[in-house]
Amino acid sequence: MAGLNKKSKELLTRSLSGALIVIAILGGISYGGWLWGVMVTLVGIISLDEFYQLAAKRLKISKGIGLIFGAVILMAVGLGHAESHVILVSLALAFIAVLSIEMLRRQYSRVSTAIENGAGTLAGLVFVVLPWSFSVILREGPYGKILLLSVFLCTWACDVSAYIVGTLWGRHKLCDNISPNKTWEGFCSGVAGSFLMASAIAYVRSFPPLPLLIVGLICGIAGQMGDLCESILKREAAVKDTGKILPGHGGMLDRFDSVLISLTLVYFVFEVAWR
Repeated sequence: MAGLNKKSKELLTRSLSGALIVIAILGGISYGGWLWGVMVTLVGIISLDEFYQLAAKRLKISKGIGLIFGAVILMAVGLGHAESHVILVSLALAFIAVLSIEMLRRQYSRVSTAIENGAGTLAGLVFVVLPWSFSVILREGPYGKILLLSVFLCTWACDVSAYIVGTLWGRHKLCDNISPNKTWEGFCSGVAGSFLMASAIAYVRSFPPLPLLIVGLICGIAGQMGDLCESILKREAAVKDTGKILPGHGGMLDRFDSVLISLTLVYFVFEVAWR
Protein backbone atom coordinates (compact mmCIF):
# COMPACT_ATOMS: atom_id res chain seq x y z
CA MET A 1 0.00 0.00 0.00
CA ALA A 2 2.85 2.34 0.88
CA GLY A 3 4.51 1.46 -2.41
CA LEU A 4 1.30 2.22 -4.29
CA ASN A 5 0.97 5.58 -2.54
CA LYS A 6 4.55 6.39 -3.41
CA LYS A 7 3.99 5.52 -7.07
CA SER A 8 0.78 7.55 -7.10
CA LYS A 9 2.60 10.57 -5.70
CA GLU A 10 5.40 10.16 -8.23
CA LEU A 11 2.87 9.93 -11.07
CA LEU A 12 1.02 13.01 -9.80
CA THR A 13 4.28 14.96 -9.47
CA ARG A 14 5.37 13.94 -12.93
CA SER A 15 1.97 14.83 -14.42
CA LEU A 16 1.82 18.27 -12.80
CA SER A 17 5.42 19.03 -13.72
CA GLY A 18 4.78 17.86 -17.28
CA ALA A 19 1.65 20.02 -17.57
CA LEU A 20 3.59 23.11 -16.45
CA ILE A 21 6.33 22.35 -18.98
CA VAL A 22 3.78 22.01 -21.80
CA ILE A 23 2.08 25.29 -20.85
CA ALA A 24 5.39 27.13 -20.61
CA ILE A 25 6.71 25.85 -23.95
CA LEU A 26 3.48 26.42 -25.88
CA GLY A 27 3.11 29.87 -24.31
CA GLY A 28 6.68 30.80 -25.18
CA ILE A 29 6.31 29.67 -28.78
CA SER A 30 2.96 31.45 -29.17
CA TYR A 31 4.33 34.73 -27.83
CA GLY A 32 7.69 34.40 -29.55
CA GLY A 33 10.10 37.32 -29.56
CA TRP A 34 12.17 38.05 -26.48
CA LEU A 35 10.18 35.62 -24.29
CA TRP A 36 11.01 32.61 -26.44
CA GLY A 37 14.62 33.80 -26.70
CA VAL A 38 14.96 34.02 -22.91
CA MET A 39 13.30 30.62 -22.38
CA VAL A 40 15.52 28.97 -24.96
CA THR A 41 18.64 30.50 -23.43
CA LEU A 42 17.76 29.26 -19.95
CA VAL A 43 16.80 25.76 -21.12
CA GLY A 44 19.83 25.54 -23.39
CA ILE A 45 22.36 26.61 -20.75
CA ILE A 46 20.93 24.33 -18.05
CA SER A 47 20.89 21.42 -20.53
CA LEU A 48 24.46 22.20 -21.57
CA ASP A 49 25.61 22.23 -17.94
CA GLU A 50 23.99 18.80 -17.46
CA PHE A 51 25.70 17.52 -20.60
CA TYR A 52 29.07 18.66 -19.30
CA GLN A 53 28.44 16.99 -15.95
CA LEU A 54 27.88 13.73 -17.83
CA ALA A 55 30.93 14.19 -20.05
CA ALA A 56 33.13 15.14 -17.08
CA LYS A 57 32.71 11.63 -15.69
CA ARG A 58 34.75 10.33 -18.62
CA LEU A 59 36.59 13.34 -20.05
CA LYS A 60 38.43 16.47 -19.08
CA ILE A 61 36.02 19.30 -19.94
CA SER A 62 36.41 23.09 -19.86
CA LYS A 63 32.83 23.57 -18.71
CA GLY A 64 33.20 27.30 -18.08
CA ILE A 65 34.34 28.00 -21.63
CA GLY A 66 31.54 25.90 -23.08
CA LEU A 67 28.89 27.61 -20.97
CA ILE A 68 30.18 31.08 -21.85
CA PHE A 69 30.17 30.47 -25.58
CA GLY A 70 26.86 28.57 -25.36
CA ALA A 71 25.32 31.63 -23.72
CA VAL A 72 26.88 33.89 -26.37
CA ILE A 73 25.36 31.86 -29.20
CA LEU A 74 21.91 31.61 -27.63
CA MET A 75 21.75 35.26 -26.59
CA ALA A 76 23.04 36.45 -29.98
CA VAL A 77 20.39 34.42 -31.78
CA GLY A 78 17.74 35.53 -29.29
CA LEU A 79 18.60 39.18 -29.94
CA GLY A 80 18.13 38.71 -33.65
CA HIS A 81 21.75 38.17 -34.70
CA ALA A 82 20.98 34.83 -36.31
CA GLU A 83 23.58 35.02 -39.07
CA SER A 84 25.44 31.74 -39.48
CA HIS A 85 28.84 33.42 -39.08
CA VAL A 86 28.00 34.38 -35.47
CA ILE A 87 27.47 30.73 -34.59
CA LEU A 88 30.46 29.44 -36.58
CA VAL A 89 32.85 32.05 -35.17
CA SER A 90 31.66 31.29 -31.63
CA LEU A 91 32.33 27.57 -32.13
CA ALA A 92 35.79 28.30 -33.53
CA LEU A 93 36.66 30.68 -30.68
CA ALA A 94 35.45 28.16 -28.10
CA PHE A 95 37.80 25.54 -29.54
CA ILE A 96 40.68 28.02 -29.66
CA ALA A 97 40.05 29.01 -26.02
CA VAL A 98 40.16 25.35 -24.94
CA LEU A 99 43.42 24.78 -26.83
CA SER A 100 44.93 27.90 -25.24
CA ILE A 101 44.18 26.57 -21.77
CA GLU A 102 45.61 23.18 -22.66
CA MET A 103 48.79 24.80 -23.97
CA LEU A 104 49.26 26.53 -20.62
CA ARG A 105 48.63 23.30 -18.76
CA ARG A 106 51.15 21.49 -20.96
CA GLN A 107 53.72 24.22 -20.51
CA TYR A 108 53.56 24.37 -16.71
CA SER A 109 52.48 20.87 -15.68
CA ARG A 110 53.63 18.82 -18.71
CA VAL A 111 50.16 17.28 -18.90
CA SER A 112 47.41 18.17 -21.37
CA THR A 113 44.15 16.72 -22.70
CA ALA A 114 43.60 18.99 -25.69
CA ILE A 115 41.92 16.42 -27.94
CA GLU A 116 39.34 15.15 -25.47
CA ASN A 117 38.74 18.58 -23.94
CA GLY A 118 38.21 20.26 -27.30
CA ALA A 119 36.03 17.44 -28.61
CA GLY A 120 33.94 17.19 -25.43
CA THR A 121 33.43 20.93 -25.07
CA LEU A 122 32.40 21.35 -28.71
CA ALA A 123 30.18 18.25 -28.58
CA GLY A 124 28.01 19.92 -25.96
CA LEU A 125 27.66 23.07 -28.04
CA VAL A 126 26.77 21.09 -31.17
CA PHE A 127 24.40 18.58 -29.52
CA VAL A 128 22.60 20.97 -27.16
CA VAL A 129 23.10 24.64 -28.04
CA LEU A 130 22.78 24.56 -31.82
CA PRO A 131 19.35 22.85 -31.88
CA TRP A 132 17.95 25.39 -29.40
CA SER A 133 19.41 28.26 -31.42
CA PHE A 134 17.75 26.76 -34.50
CA SER A 135 14.41 26.88 -32.67
CA VAL A 136 14.71 30.67 -32.30
CA ILE A 137 15.63 31.14 -35.96
CA LEU A 138 12.82 28.80 -37.03
CA ARG A 139 10.26 30.68 -34.89
CA GLU A 140 11.02 33.93 -36.72
CA GLY A 141 10.40 32.39 -40.16
CA PRO A 142 7.24 32.88 -42.25
CA TYR A 143 5.50 29.80 -40.83
CA GLY A 144 7.80 29.37 -37.87
CA LYS A 145 5.14 29.44 -35.19
CA ILE A 146 3.11 26.52 -36.49
CA LEU A 147 6.22 24.54 -37.48
CA LEU A 148 7.74 24.94 -34.03
CA LEU A 149 4.47 24.13 -32.28
CA SER A 150 4.25 21.02 -34.46
CA VAL A 151 7.76 19.91 -33.48
CA PHE A 152 6.90 19.90 -29.78
CA LEU A 153 3.35 18.57 -30.10
CA CYS A 154 4.43 15.78 -32.45
CA THR A 155 7.35 14.89 -30.18
CA TRP A 156 5.09 14.68 -27.14
CA ALA A 157 2.54 12.61 -29.08
CA CYS A 158 5.37 10.31 -30.12
CA ASP A 159 6.59 9.93 -26.52
CA VAL A 160 3.12 9.17 -25.16
CA SER A 161 2.22 6.70 -27.94
CA ALA A 162 5.54 4.89 -27.69
CA TYR A 163 5.28 4.64 -23.91
CA ILE A 164 1.70 3.34 -23.82
CA VAL A 165 2.04 0.79 -26.63
CA GLY A 166 5.53 -0.24 -25.57
CA THR A 167 4.41 -0.80 -21.97
CA LEU A 168 1.24 -2.73 -22.84
CA TRP A 169 2.20 -4.67 -25.95
CA GLY A 170 5.94 -4.26 -26.45
CA ARG A 171 7.66 -7.60 -27.02
CA HIS A 172 10.54 -7.08 -29.44
CA LYS A 173 13.48 -5.14 -28.02
CA LEU A 174 14.73 -2.17 -30.01
CA CYS A 175 18.11 -1.39 -28.38
CA ASP A 176 18.21 -3.40 -25.17
CA ASN A 177 21.89 -2.64 -24.53
CA ILE A 178 21.12 1.09 -24.58
CA SER A 179 17.52 1.42 -23.38
CA PRO A 180 16.09 -1.95 -22.22
CA ASN A 181 12.46 -0.77 -22.09
CA LYS A 182 12.25 0.40 -25.70
CA THR A 183 10.61 -1.94 -28.19
CA TRP A 184 9.91 -1.99 -31.90
CA GLU A 185 6.19 -1.89 -31.13
CA GLY A 186 6.71 1.28 -29.13
CA PHE A 187 8.92 2.78 -31.81
CA CYS A 188 6.39 2.19 -34.60
CA SER A 189 3.52 3.51 -32.49
CA GLY A 190 5.61 6.59 -31.68
CA VAL A 191 6.06 7.32 -35.37
CA ALA A 192 2.32 6.76 -35.95
CA GLY A 193 1.39 9.02 -33.01
CA SER A 194 3.60 11.81 -34.28
CA PHE A 195 2.20 11.47 -37.80
CA LEU A 196 -1.38 11.55 -36.53
CA MET A 197 -0.67 14.65 -34.44
CA ALA A 198 0.76 16.40 -37.50
CA SER A 199 -2.37 15.48 -39.45
CA ALA A 200 -4.60 16.81 -36.66
CA ILE A 201 -2.70 20.12 -36.50
CA ALA A 202 -2.97 20.56 -40.28
CA TYR A 203 -6.71 19.88 -40.12
CA VAL A 204 -7.46 22.13 -37.13
CA ARG A 205 -5.33 25.01 -38.42
CA SER A 206 -6.40 24.55 -42.09
CA PHE A 207 -2.72 24.42 -42.97
CA PRO A 208 -1.28 22.65 -46.06
CA PRO A 209 -0.66 19.12 -44.79
CA LEU A 210 2.62 18.23 -46.54
CA PRO A 211 4.99 20.42 -44.47
CA LEU A 212 3.45 19.29 -41.19
CA LEU A 213 3.44 15.64 -42.23
CA ILE A 214 7.16 16.00 -42.92
CA VAL A 215 7.57 17.45 -39.42
CA GLY A 216 5.56 14.55 -38.02
CA LEU A 217 7.72 11.97 -39.75
CA ILE A 218 10.93 13.70 -38.60
CA CYS A 219 9.76 13.93 -34.98
CA GLY A 220 8.51 10.35 -34.95
CA ILE A 221 11.90 8.96 -35.98
CA ALA A 222 14.45 11.58 -34.93
CA GLY A 223 12.68 12.24 -31.62
CA GLN A 224 13.23 8.65 -30.54
CA MET A 225 16.79 8.78 -31.85
CA GLY A 226 17.44 11.83 -29.66
CA ASP A 227 16.21 9.91 -26.63
CA LEU A 228 18.50 7.00 -27.47
CA CYS A 229 21.45 9.35 -27.97
CA GLU A 230 21.00 10.71 -24.46
CA SER A 231 20.53 7.18 -23.11
CA ILE A 232 23.90 6.05 -24.41
CA LEU A 233 25.54 9.10 -22.82
CA LYS A 234 23.94 8.25 -19.47
CA ARG A 235 24.96 4.60 -19.85
CA GLU A 236 28.58 5.54 -20.32
CA ALA A 237 28.43 8.00 -17.43
CA ALA A 238 26.59 5.42 -15.26
CA VAL A 239 23.80 7.81 -14.18
CA LYS A 240 20.01 7.47 -14.24
CA ASP A 241 19.10 11.14 -14.80
CA THR A 242 21.05 14.15 -15.99
CA GLY A 243 19.72 16.28 -13.13
CA LYS A 244 16.90 16.90 -10.66
CA ILE A 245 15.64 20.33 -11.70
CA LEU A 246 12.30 19.03 -13.03
CA PRO A 247 10.33 17.00 -10.44
CA GLY A 248 9.39 13.61 -11.86
CA HIS A 249 11.36 14.14 -15.05
CA GLY A 250 14.97 14.46 -13.93
CA GLY A 251 17.10 17.03 -15.68
CA MET A 252 16.35 19.52 -18.41
CA LEU A 253 18.28 17.34 -20.85
CA ASP A 254 16.15 14.33 -19.85
CA ARG A 255 12.96 16.23 -20.68
CA PHE A 256 14.02 17.79 -23.97
CA ASP A 257 16.43 15.23 -25.43
CA SER A 258 13.76 14.11 -27.92
CA VAL A 259 13.54 17.49 -29.65
CA LEU A 260 17.25 18.13 -30.22
CA ILE A 261 17.72 16.13 -33.42
CA SER A 262 14.20 17.00 -34.59
CA LEU A 263 14.85 20.75 -34.28
CA THR A 264 18.06 20.39 -36.26
CA LEU A 265 16.42 18.43 -39.08
CA VAL A 266 13.29 20.61 -39.24
CA TYR A 267 15.50 23.70 -39.36
CA PHE A 268 17.55 22.18 -42.19
CA VAL A 269 14.49 21.11 -44.19
CA PHE A 270 12.51 24.35 -43.93
CA GLU A 271 15.22 27.01 -43.53
CA VAL A 272 17.87 25.56 -45.85
CA ALA A 273 16.62 22.87 -48.25
CA TRP A 274 13.03 24.06 -48.72
CA ARG A 275 14.16 27.56 -49.71
